[in-house]
Amino acid sequence: MVKFFFAFFLLFTHLLADDLLNIKIKSFIGEQQYSENKEYINIIFSPKSNYYVKNRIDDVKIIKTLKENGLLNLFFKKPQELHLNFITSGSPLFFLKVMGDTLRDIGYYRYVTTHSNLNASEFIWGISLTSEYATDPLILQKELLKRGCSIIGITRKSADKWDYSIDMTNSYLNVKKLYPNETIELKRSLYSHWVNISEIKHLKIRSSRRNSWYPYITYYDKSLHLLEVIKRDSRQRYINLEIPPQAIYIKISDLYTLKNLKDPLILSPKGSR
Repeated sequence: MVKFFFAFFLLFTHLLADDLLNIKIKSFIGEQQYSENKEYINIIFSPKSNYYVKNRIDDVKIIKTLKENGLLNLFFKKPQELHLNFITSGSPLFFLKVMGDTLRDIGYYRYVTTHSNLNASEFIWGISLTSEYATDPLILQKELLKRGCSIIGITRKSADKWDYSIDMTNSYLNVKKLYPNETIELKRSLYSHWVNISEIKHLKIRSSRRNSWYPYITYYDKSLHLLEVIKRDSRQRYINLEIPPQAIYIKISDLYTLKNLKDPLILSPKGSR
């Protein structure tokens, strides 16, 4: 009798897993598309156990299989407003920086924040933008992995409304890391320079004669809490910095405008920590 109930339980669990996977596939491609291709879907998603990881459905892998088999359409008939929600249990400050950099790297510059909410268990950040197609989850995942993050859940509420759950357990900024005695150049940019300074104690920054650099430097800890701000309201050819013990990242900018920098800034780090 015990063997019978155990076998029944295994069968029930297997059927439930299949049903949950089918529901998820259906949510990505729509009821009609699913019904028209049901037999083909059963073939390409066999064995269905391959689409589970750590007892949860691997949404990214499902998306990948659907795309590879021409079953996922992310394009709209005409440009329209796209709504994205990003959800995490990590630090909101760090998350906003990571997601902002990620969105910029996939070509999203003109988006607006529609809402944000922080409670005891999660942080939600919502944005909207005008687009000709929905965000490609595979491209988003690729960029997030460069920052130690990964997508652990995707919900398609409609063609133009998507939710992404992001794991930030091992997250970091995808920026240059300084090491003692390894000089680097920061090329001219429209954006402030972010650099990882977790390995060094001292930093000298040199500017050229062609630059009119008014240093605006900020230190952050590993969660991007502000530690210290350094400003100079006179033109500087160089500046010597003592790195605060808790500082992991530094943001290097100009007090007025980055257009003041015509040549690269030269960074010369010293001292290990």
